[in-house]
Amino acid sequence: MSRQLHLNLFLHDTGHHEASWRLPESDPHANLSLAAHQHLARVAEDAKFDSVFLADSPVLWSDPGRRPSGKLEPTLLLAALAAGTSRIGLIATASTSYNEPYNLARRFASLDHLSGGRAGWNIVTTAGADAARNFGLDDQPLHRTRYERADEFLEVATKLWDSWADDAVVADKESGIHARGDRVRTIDHRGAFFRVDGPLNLPRSPQAHPLLVQAGSSEDGKEFAAKWAEAVFTAQPTLAESQAFYADLKRRAAAAGRDPDHVVILPGIVPVIGDTEAEARELDAELERLIAPQYAVATLAHTLRVDPERLALDEPLPDDLPPEEEIEGAKSRRTLIVDWARRDNLTVRQLIGRLGGGRGHRTFTGTPVQVADTIQHYFSHGAADGFNIMPAVLPSGLHAFAERVVPILQERGLFRADYEGATLREHYGLPRPASTVHSVLEGAAR
Repeated sequence: MSRQLHLNLFLHDTGHHEASWRLPESDPHANLSLAAHQHLARVAEDAKFDSVFLADSPVLWSDPGRRPSGKLEPTLLLAALAAGTSRIGLIATASTSYNEPYNLARRFASLDHLSGGRAGWNIVTTAGADAARNFGLDDQPLHRTRYERADEFLEVATKLWDSWADDAVVADKESGIHARGDRVRTIDHRGAFFRVDGPLNLPRSPQAHPLLVQAGSSEDGKEFAAKWAEAVFTAQPTLAESQAFYADLKRRAAAAGRDPDHVVILPGIVPVIGDTEAEARELDAELERLIAPQYAVATLAHTLRVDPERLALDEPLPDDLPPEEEIEGAKSRRTLIVDWARRDNLTVRQLIGRLGGGRGHRTFTGTPVQVADTIQHYFSHGAADGFNIMPAVLPSGLHAFAERVVPILQERGLFRADYEGATLREHYGLPRPASTVHSVLEGAAR
């Protein structure tokens, strides 16, 4: 079979455009609605998407006046969505900075069991002093320290997922043995950040490990992804930047001793779709008119680490912004925004207009054929293995993509007509990790 696209749906209340909630047809309470999320997941499953994804942070995002800001806990929400779907993958964000490996490994193993092997974990290190102060810290740990902790966190989590052999559970009623104790082992981890005995209190799940996803594009983030990630979400606003990121990460994965084809790279794209270009541009213009500048400027100032009063709407960004090396959080996103503004000579007003649609992700306004052409061009020119689909408006943007773009991709042989596997790993064409318990125990027996 020829190489095929992977499509993930990034769920985000009323849509990824920050003004989407202000449209007459939008439900401003969709962020807290199980029914709204169930509808979106079912539409994506009917369209044969690989997965749906929920972002998260242990802190209130932006000014609550700006847009719906309440966030349901994602693994809890995805467990509910698992009951109403049967094939689509379910990816949740969780922080390695403000969790412990045992609890999080158990939570994702539980989701994998409950969903029949459809769980994925988007691994984040969580930037920002405001998040740190929710966990008794005065400030966030250093950027490199967060990634060092994340590296050990993944080491512990994978050991815990491997602490049961695949054949540990026998459920033998006649003998009275439910699980073989000699096929379950402690992990006895002792490291710089964690001391964990194990084993996990759950048998090995259907996928063995949930799909591991990562989204950081800093140098530390890319090195972490090359070692651990099986899918990578990334924000790259142009084809050239997408191609450079794609080649770089595949090279790093190979240098880490991994098969580069086992790292699926998915740039974000925010499609605004109309029957004609004019219709699509009219919707895009309406959304831009609804942006509230006072909130957008405050958010931009926070990202750039400057006083909002320094950002004049009809002037370019100040020349003397803090350099990247002085930024301790969201380094890659800050650099992307500054480079974008400098390259295109944007005023602050123009910049917040572009960011309002996709926060630095590729935005595209056009007809279904034009959207499909763009996706195909990226896919066939070394820029993507698929896409993180981020509709500007939900649910209408998802309906437009599922009903009018997906059939074009299917007709071109670029996307599946039906699911071939049952697990998220099978959707992404990734192997199930082999059990390490067997080799350890067999080695001890020799």
